[in-house]
Amino acid sequence: MKLQNFINGAFCDPIQKDWIDNYNPSTGAVYGSIPNSSQADVAAAYKAAAGAFPSWSSTTVEERSQLLSKISNLITAKLAILAKAEAKDNGKPLSLATAIDIPRAAANFQFFANAITQFSSEAHESLGKNAINFTLRQPIGVVGCISPWNLPLYLFTWKIAPAIAAGNCVVAKPSEVTPLTAYLLGEICQEAGLPNGVLNIVHGLGKTTGQAIVEHPQIKAISFTGGTQTGAHIARVAAPMFKKLSLELGGKNPNIIFADCDYEKMLDTTVRSSFANQGQICLCGSRIFVEQSIYTKFKKDFIQKVSELKVGNPFSENTNVGALVSKEHLAKVKSYINTSEEQGARVLFGGKEVSVKGCENGYYLSPTIIEVSTNDCVLNQEEIFGPVVTIMPFSTEKEVLQYANNVKYGLSATLWTNNLNRSMLFSKQLQAGIVWVNTWLLRDLRTPFGGMKESGVGREGGNEALRFFTEPKNVCIQY
Repeated sequence: MKLQNFINGAFCDPIQKDWIDNYNPSTGAVYGSIPNSSQADVAAAYKAAAGAFPSWSSTTVEERSQLLSKISNLITAKLAILAKAEAKDNGKPLSLATAIDIPRAAANFQFFANAITQFSSEAHESLGKNAINFTLRQPIGVVGCISPWNLPLYLFTWKIAPAIAAGNCVVAKPSEVTPLTAYLLGEICQEAGLPNGVLNIVHGLGKTTGQAIVEHPQIKAISFTGGTQTGAHIARVAAPMFKKLSLELGGKNPNIIFADCDYEKMLDTTVRSSFANQGQICLCGSRIFVEQSIYTKFKKDFIQKVSELKVGNPFSENTNVGALVSKEHLAKVKSYINTSEEQGARVLFGGKEVSVKGCENGYYLSPTIIEVSTNDCVLNQEEIFGPVVTIMPFSTEKEVLQYANNVKYGLSATLWTNNLNRSMLFSKQLQAGIVWVNTWLLRDLRTPFGGMKESGVGREGGNEALRFFTEPKNVCIQY
C-alpha cells in the first residue's frame, strides 16, 4: 500500500520520489510505503495553504462549525475502518482503537465545531474618557501541526481541529511510524467538502519533513507533541524566527497511593494507568509510590492483576496488551529493563519478549514491574514510554511529595486518598500540569492540557487551543 501526500485537496507523490517503508508492528512485516517529503513538498503544501487562507479565514463561524461537524460525523461513520487501520499501523489492540482512539478523534472535531461558536473576545469601556477597548481574535495564517505515533489520529485531530476552526490553514505531519489514519483523514476531508488547501498533510521523517515545516519562514506557529529532545530542537529553530510555539513533551508521572484510598478502584485503575496502549501514553503513571503500611499487599495484588493481562495479536478480542510500535522502540525499552539490576532494582514481573502465535516477528513485550530502592535511579528519572513501571514504598507525605517532584518532567500526577486536606494540598504542591485525584485519564475537553518543566510549553484544549491559534489585537476607539 503506497500512501501519498494530501496537498491542495488532492493526493500526490513526493516531488523527489523518496519513499519510506511502513511496518506492521504486530507482524514485523513491511506492508506499504510513505513519502519522505522534502522542502519542496512542504513549500507546495504551504503555497496551497496560503492560497486558501484569505477565503477560509473570511468564512463565517457557522460555516466552519458545520464543516467540522461533518468531518466528525464521517469519522464516526468510518469507525470500523479507521480502528482497523490504527491497530494495524500502531500495534495497539483493536478494542482500544475502537473504544477510545477513533471516537476521541471524532469528538475533537465536534468539540471545536461547538467551541468556535462560543469563543468570544473582550471589551472594556473606559468611563470618563469616552473610550472603548475591544479585542479582536484573528487567525494566525498558515500553521504547522506535528503529531506523534502513540495516539495517531487522536492527537493529529487534537491539533488540526482547533487550528482550522479558528480560521487558519494547516500544514500537518503525522508520525512516519503511524501514517495510515492521517492519510485516511485526507479522504474524509475530501468527502466532507473541506475547501482545497485548508488542510495539507505531508508525510516523512522528522529530520527532513518535520524540519522543513519548522524552519519554513512563513509558517507562523508550530504545535508539536513528542519527545522532549525533539521539542528542544524545535524551540531552538523556531524561537529566533518568532514563531508561536505549543510543545507537549515527555512525562515521568507519579502515581501516589495512600492507605486510605478506595483500594479496589485504585488497583484496577493502576493496572490501566500503567499499561494502557502498551504504556505508550505520555500520561501513564510510570512511577508508583505506595504507602508503607499497604506496600506488601499492593505488590502481591498488583503482580497478580498484571499477570492476568493477555499479550497478543491486536486483532484478537481478548488481547489487553498489543505490540510496541517499532523494532527500534522495543530495543530501547528492553535496554532499560536489562540494566535494572545495575541500578539496584529488581524485576518482579515480566521484562521478557513474548512470542505470539502467527505473529512471531512482532514487537511484543510482557508488562513489566520493577521494584526500585531510590527515586534517583535512571528507571525513575528517564521516560521509558513502554509497558514498564517501577514501584517503591514511602512513609510520609513530605517524603513522597519530594519523590514525585524530583524529576525534570511535570506533565501529570495521580493521587489516591480519601483525605480531603491531603487532596487539596497535594493538588497545589505537585509540580504537574494535570493532577488526577482518585481517577486517571478522566478528560474534559474544555480544560487546559499541558505540562510544566521539561514536559512542555503552553497549553492545549478548549479555549486555550483557540487562543493559541489566534492573534489578539486590541482596538481602542474614543468617541
